[in-house]
Amino acid sequence: MKITNIHSTQIAIGDPPLLNAAGLHAPYALRIIVEVFTDAGIIGLSEIPGSERIYGALEKLKQTLIGQDVFQLNSLKRLIHEKFGKSEDRRGVAPWDQRLLVHLFSAIEVACLDCIGKKMDRPVVDLLGGRSRDKVPFSAYLFYKYKGAGGELGFDTDSNATGWLMARQEEALSPDQIVSQAKTMCEEFGFQSIKLKGGALPPDVECDSILALQEAFGPDVPLRLDPNAIWSLETAVKYGKKLEGVLEYYEDPVRGQENMALLSQKVNIPLATNMCTTSFDDIPSSIRLSSEHIILSDHHFWGGLRASMELNKICQVFGRGFSMHSNSHLGISMAAMVHLGAAIPHLDYALDTHYPWQVDEVIKGGKIKIEDGYATIPDGPGLGVELDREQLQKLHEQFLDCNIKERNDEIEMKKVDPNWQFEPQRW
Repeated sequence: MKITNIHSTQIAIGDPPLLNAAGLHAPYALRIIVEVFTDAGIIGLSEIPGSERIYGALEKLKQTLIGQDVFQLNSLKRLIHEKFGKSEDRRGVAPWDQRLLVHLFSAIEVACLDCIGKKMDRPVVDLLGGRSRDKVPFSAYLFYKYKGAGGELGFDTDSNATGWLMARQEEALSPDQIVSQAKTMCEEFGFQSIKLKGGALPPDVECDSILALQEAFGPDVPLRLDPNAIWSLETAVKYGKKLEGVLEYYEDPVRGQENMALLSQKVNIPLATNMCTTSFDDIPSSIRLSSEHIILSDHHFWGGLRASMELNKICQVFGRGFSMHSNSHLGISMAAMVHLGAAIPHLDYALDTHYPWQVDEVIKGGKIKIEDGYATIPDGPGLGVELDREQLQKLHEQFLDCNIKERNDEIEMKKVDPNWQFEPQRW
């Protein structure tokens, strides 16, 4: 089954004013929808984070991959590496991964697996070895935030919204407001574990928020805190001691494998990462230093679904826990995450997802449902989702109109506080 064309569409999806260590989410998050066309008349889909650099590389890659067989994933990966392997490729210090190659590998591989699944009339999970579970657990994902719905409303709100659609617009800058956000989110989606994105407010506020969540939900609901590597070792030890016996895991409180390893010796909480161990090249030093207990995979950042399966086996061999990181995304990425989450044999923790924060969608039938904290594999071959071309055009027009070409949370934060600057270590 040969590739006849690759079409990439830049889109912008509404995103509320969520706070993190790098600043503030813009009113729109950028994504790229990739379609791989084949001589069998089958179109495979994928979705990745958007940037001009990634979009430009996909356009340059098109002629290299046209005529290639979608089944030959190893050859496709080699061709991508030959074309872009000499590019400077660094993750960066921001909470999100900025490498080029892994995004390209993921975009092409997921779309090809979607083609193969459709050709063989099998779901992608079966191409990854079959189901290890029938439904996939997800965690609530809380954010400190300013009031606002994002998108065209920006810092304004929709007065007609109710339930979670109203709660996602509300300010959350205190422990009580975080608890309120969590209650509404968990009521809507049934989440049975809770993650708080930290690194945005002073550590004492974030620690108090976790303690308030424990008081509100009880000791049996797993809690996680992610300061996005912006704390010093001293700060991470101080607040880690207060949260021993409270946190399910402590995600990237400090920067780098060495600091994570030192922290692990001083606090009795499992440490998780999607920032210090983010590639297979990082694994040897991770094992040598014992820098984390849990690796949060992300098929967009590890180079695809098959690479994530390989990582899962490495985690099992070396006694690492395994879960999944998330970024602002729509239903094509969510479908891929669910297929992967259903396939991996060694799943220890509910997966992250930003999905409840997004109102826009690009697949037919609306958003993939999360019920009782679980998502089930979409029905149908391949990823099991179909592109809604009317919505795709709408979201592409949003991209053209929003005048955002690259994610930059520092610039967005400066619109609120002109003196604000990103610091790799703030507290």
